[in-house]
Amino acid sequence: MADQSAHELELVGRNSGIPLSEAVFRSLCQAFRVGVYRPGDRLREEDVAQRLQVSRTPVREALGRLLAKGLVEPAGGRGLVVRSLGTAEVLELYAMREILEGAAARLAAQHASRSEIDALVDLESAFEARSSDPLEMARLNRAFHEMIFRSARNRYLDSALQELQDGIALLGTTTFSIGGRPSTAAEEHRALIDAIAAHDADQAESLARAHIREALRARLRLLQER
Repeated sequence: MADQSAHELELVGRNSGIPLSEAVFRSLCQAFRVGVYRPGDRLREEDVAQRLQVSRTPVREALGRLLAKGLVEPAGGRGLVVRSLGTAEVLELYAMREILEGAAARLAAQHASRSEIDALVDLESAFEARSSDPLEMARLNRAFHEMIFRSARNRYLDSALQELQDGIALLGTTTFSIGGRPSTAAEEHRALIDAIAAHDADQAESLARAHIREALRARLRLLQER
């Protein structure tokens, strides 16, 4: 399990009026996305219930939903563990990322406001400043891409992209641990920002798709090293 001093598991939506099992489910999905739980980690009802300060019943329901979504799997007598994706699944995931993130960049080039473009510039600057910290770079990279998703102004695309984040959470180690990837990713980000700022939809989509293809190449290198 990841260092809890960096990413604490919290109950999402405790006072929002949503069912408790839904709040637990959202909390666990968020924990996957930020690296609290990683592929191979064990999930036990009692541990999750204690840390979220809820009973085991909503936790059991939430874990059942994670199992149905394919985010966890039975591990014999060890209960449930977070799944790892095989090579074929990784290729399928990145194929969808290329399509959806390309579409998001195209729409962002059409709709992004000046403040949203400025936010992308700030996130990219922070990303480059943390080049020695792969985990922090991964967090900033997520924020960068989420800003593009919001700038696209399309709720249906955003829903599909958010669903895809659950699969991305199963990838494990960040590709920013590979030598040279942080600098090339930064160059790709800067070019993408320029295209969005210029309202060049064709170029933005092309650059976003190329960016995801380069990310896939780095991911496959990691898989080969496993």
